[in-house]
Amino acid sequence: MSVLLDVQGVGMGFPTPDGSSLRVLDGISFGVAEGEFVCVVGPSGCGKTTLLNCLSGLDTIDEGLILINEEDINRLSDNKRTEFRARQMGFVFQFYNLLPVLSAIENVELPLLVSGTKTAAARTKAEAALDLVHLREWARHKPSQLSGGQRQRVTIARALVNEPAIVWGDEPTGDLDTQNANEIMDLIGDLNRRKNQTFVIVTHAPDVAARCHRIIHMKDGRIVREEIPERAARS
Repeated sequence: MSVLLDVQGVGMGFPTPDGSSLRVLDGISFGVAEGEFVCVVGPSGCGKTTLLNCLSGLDTIDEGLILINEEDINRLSDNKRTEFRARQMGFVFQFYNLLPVLSAIENVELPLLVSGTKTAAARTKAEAALDLVHLREWARHKPSQLSGGQRQRVTIARALVNEPAIVWGDEPTGDLDTQNANEIMDLIGDLNRRKNQTFVIVTHAPDVAARCHRIIHMKDGRIVREEIPERAARS
């Protein structure tokens, strides 16, 4: 498998009131292969969400290198980085971030329309994405008419609609009950296997991490170890 994400010596800090810097990420290095499903875990405040924001270009790093498909995202201008995210990345967040006034299919097609895709083509792609998450019959429903699990499926469809190289997830099951969380992880695992879709997910939930191919453990802004879950080791 080819390396899709290559992270080398990434460091990042936030300024403090006394003029010093609070180190949040320190010497982060790892890689993710195309088609891999990786989870980043660690205690609250360890830097895992900040890492995800840096990997996706939402935050800038102070040092190091982040390559996605051999593109150094931190050398891109703000506009080019935004374009790169729109083409190469999808996002799944804990709280859905769906627009309440739009239907499910309108939420899914919105990123395509914003990036200049023609209306008819955007609708066709949005319908296909809703098919992937088994939600086509709910296409005309607004988020308030959907369950939490269905809303997260819409979010996943939106993340997949541009056929991204990589999908980032920040606690994608954090707002769901156990049954819906299991269904969402079943869906993500199925998409990973059938579509060879690369996922990198931040989670605090051991049962979510156990579903992935590899777990990266963080503490105090550093990677302290990696492990292969028992399920992945058996497959």
